[in-house]
Amino acid sequence: MRAKEMTRNRWAAATVFALYILLLFYLLFFSELNGRGLMNRSHISYNLQPFREIKRYIFHWKQIGLLSSLLNLFGNIIGFTPLGFLLPSFSGRCRRYWYNTLMAGYLLSFAVELFQLIFRAGSCDIDDIILNTLGTAFGYLLFILVQRRREKRRKKETAQAEIQKEHFL
Repeated sequence: MRAKEMTRNRWAAATVFALYILLLFYLLFFSELNGRGLMNRSHISYNLQPFREIKRYIFHWKQIGLLSSLLNLFGNIIGFTPLGFLLPSFSGRCRRYWYNTLMAGYLLSFAVELFQLIFRAGSCDIDDIILNTLGTAFGYLLFILVQRRREKRRKKETAQAEIQKEHFL
């Protein structure tokens, strides 16, 4: 999108998006939360079998701990929900074509997991890619719902303005 076509709301969304990406990368690579961080390079931890860890967190939550299970499952989804909401807020391609937003979420998640595998920062897990992509899709759905609500409100306001205009004529 050209700069002259960017509205104030889209600039705000792009700015919030940039801040979100910075926070996301800090939490994923530099925060010592849950053994993450570039300094924890003692071993390689990875899972390449889809749904293995998801099933483990769902079916063995009592042994793992409820909080740990919820943080892993919903943390990955919630962590990428803003991506699915913010990208279409300022990108016309992501607004018009849902799969562009979904692919962006998938590719970012894949890059994060690959980086974690190569640099031993956290653990590389295919299930994280699945959950992150699901979070991106959820964010996009929220964006669509908000847009539909805004359109309804605009139509209602326009109709009311026309009624008032006719009433005064």
